[in-house]
Amino acid sequence: MGVAYFYHLTRRPLEETLTMLLGKALGAGWRVAVRGTDGASLAWLDERLWLGAEDGFLPHGLEGGAHDADQPVLLTTGAAANGAVCVMSIDGAEVTADEVAALDRVCVLFDGNDMDALQVARGQWKALKDAGASAQYWSEESGKWEKKAET
Repeated sequence: MGVAYFYHLTRRPLEETLTMLLGKALGAGWRVAVRGTDGASLAWLDERLWLGAEDGFLPHGLEGGAHDADQPVLLTTGAAANGAVCVMSIDGAEVTADEVAALDRVCVLFDGNDMDALQVARGQWKALKDAGASAQYWSEESGKWEKKAET
């Protein structure tokens, strides 16, 4: 049974935190699906990931290519087509308690400075908690990542 990790971003931009988490996930041997809600936002993120440091290259692809199933990291608006054991939700993309149970990890990254994003994340937390899913809430408010709550 997996766990949902909620990452409340207040100091670092999404692409920086996501890059760090993707590096850790790939280091653990996981395939990852980064699930967003908007193709244009994912295309922007795809560009940012390609522009990262050479020594921190993150192999990835944007959904819709001929090799989606082979991508270690697939940026998608839907279901993971790459055999992912970890889903990272951005921009309020939906995650379910069934996914949390079936996957090794589900990560929900949200901008704590955006009230709409904060409300969506709170709703996701409550829905997963009410469904009996295991979840942790992490905050970077102090300057380093700290676990603040757990179900």
